Amino acid sequence: MANFDSLVNSIQETHLTLQQSAAKAINKHLTIRNWLVGFYIVEFEQNGADRATYGEKLLVRLADSLNLDSLSHRNLRLYRQFYLVYKALGIAIRHELESLGLLHTLFLQSPDLEENEIRQSPIAKSLEGEFPHQHKLLARLSYTHLVQLLSFEDIQKRHFYETECLKCNWSVAELKRQINTLYYERSGISLDPDALRRSVDAHAQRPSITDIIKSPFTFEFLGLKAKDVVYENDLEQALVDNLEAFLIELGHGFCFEAKQKRIIIGDEYFFVDLVFYHRILKCHVLIELKTNEVKHEHIGQLKTYINYYKKEIMARDDNPPVGLLLVTDQNRALVEYAVADSDMQLFVSKYVVSLPSKEQLQDFIQNELAQMRP
Repeated sequence: MANFDSLVNSIQETHLTLQQSAAKAINKHLTIRNWLVGFYIVEFEQNGADRATYGEKLLVRLADSLNLDSLSHRNLRLYRQFYLVYKALGIAIRHELESLGLLHTLFLQSPDLEENEIRQSPIAKSLEGEFPHQHKLLARLSYTHLVQLLSFEDIQKRHFYETECLKCNWSVAELKRQINTLYYERSGISLDPDALRRSVDAHAQRPSITDIIKSPFTFEFLGLKAKDVVYENDLEQALVDNLEAFLIELGHGFCFEAKQKRIIIGDEYFFVDLVFYHRILKCHVLIELKTNEVKHEHIGQLKTYINYYKKEIMARDDNPPVGLLLVTDQNRALVEYAVADSDMQLFVSKYVVSLPSKEQLQDFIQNELAQMRP
């Protein structure tokens, strides 16, 4: 006879299993959607009756007609590249659509796509005998994973990272980290590649459900807004919400513009925690909050946002944007300022005087942390 504990365990296991299954289904369908969009675009460019009418403006005009955030001209360009790089995924996608009863509906405009055609592609030929690998890519890696690999001209290098992702169940952040630390190149020159692999695997970050939902591609696919992005934890959410009110109440001239402001640099999405415009300083103030120890990449990330705003957003009569990095390091607050023109001491001095002091911001964070403790 089942007891109460077994009832709890059964429900928890059911919830987690189906939650993970739902997340995988979202990822798979997003990958299929983006591959098909790229396929349709390439087919039109090659065979469209009126393709010459649109020329280089095709993606812009197409995005305007579709009028969907997830189908912007930048994304359409990325989906086109995705299809061209991962043409061999077509067989796995075809089988998946058949199992869902959607093959004839979604390939209605392109009946000539055959498995033999995919098999004869240069990419497919280079990976002969790897079609089970393509099914695994579709089933287990997210579109966001695969996007990280699009720029690799070396097919073997791409295949290496695909295989390691599958073996080690890397998160997107972990894949980026391994690419940036030249894992492929280090593996090639290592005297003991297996020992290197074991070390990498032991320290790898594993994906979670929130990693999937936080993906900009995923929440656009699901029709969510940027404000619905899941925060890393409840502490960060609470701090950001209260910080917004705190700065406005200070009366220093802060005008609230956005929370989790999405910007696109290259083909990658980034989110600025809080964006204000300071009417006295006549500049944007970008705020990043980190609920862990300060890291070099945090400062670099904030300076990247500042330079983006300076180049793309700043008006002609604006002053350079300024950034605030707020960090909670084991319940200790740390505040750092960053300015686009950090060599211009006049601006730096003016900003530091006009903005809230480090002491004010540190006191705010400490008070918030104290109220959140049980």
